[in-house]
Amino acid sequence: MKLVRYGKPGREKPGIIDVDGKIRDLSKHVPDFAGDWLSPRVLDKISKLKIEALPLVRGRPRLGSPVGRVGNFIAIGLNYADHAAETGATPPKEPIIFNKAPSCIVGCNDEVMLPKGSTRTDWEVELAIVIGSRASYVTEREALSYVAGYTICNDVSEREYQLERSGTWTKGKGCPTFGPLGPWLVTKDEIKHPQKLGMWLDLNGERMQTGSTKTMIFGVAHLVSYTSQFMTLEPGDVITTGTPPGVGMGMKPPRYLQPGDIIRLGIEGLGEQKQVVGPWRPAA
Repeated sequence: MKLVRYGKPGREKPGIIDVDGKIRDLSKHVPDFAGDWLSPRVLDKISKLKIEALPLVRGRPRLGSPVGRVGNFIAIGLNYADHAAETGATPPKEPIIFNKAPSCIVGCNDEVMLPKGSTRTDWEVELAIVIGSRASYVTEREALSYVAGYTICNDVSEREYQLERSGTWTKGKGCPTFGPLGPWLVTKDEIKHPQKLGMWLDLNGERMQTGSTKTMIFGVAHLVSYTSQFMTLEPGDVITTGTPPGVGMGMKPPRYLQPGDIIRLGIEGLGEQKQVVGPWRPAA
């Protein structure tokens, strides 16, 4: 299943993509795709519905994040061997864990806004894991049973804040609009091999990133198991899993986002995103 949340920011409704690629409304069956409404019981109930009998959503509504009210937005650093090589970093012996602020989450096609005074904002196409069941000290063998599905994340990053302002990477990862998710939450039954997914990112029509989840240093099951040793993962938590090579920081000379830039990115089986980069402006 491909599950969506559509509508204006803060007023999104749950939906599902039908065989023709159109949105069908699910609001009479679930209030939202958030928390326990992502449990295996709920997803199994949805899978038994007659999708073609659900109300058709007209037009082309905005797609919000396919996961609502995210509690933990967890990120994994330097998790692709080829990306570590392009940055000159030693591949980690254990996963590098940091947090992105849940408040940075936006829809897949929403604007990415540069932070005030930023000159080094970068892009990163990533596979994101969505948790469906509470997970604590789970084994790698059982880890995927706690996963609801997968989506795409653009792990937008301000490199000066991340690397030069001391402390943790979180400083450069959680600025407003730095977490586009979507377009869909694809349930795990449709993604049989999460370690064999092609991925790409274009900037202004020029290919920047081409990679595959097969070059992950730590795979999906390991990341869920490992993270659950340090915190309790709750339904609706998101783990974004690292990026392949081709980020702006790794170019010679480095290249960073500017107002008016257009970012397109996608992952096999998970759809595509598109964002226009805008300048900083105060919140409304």
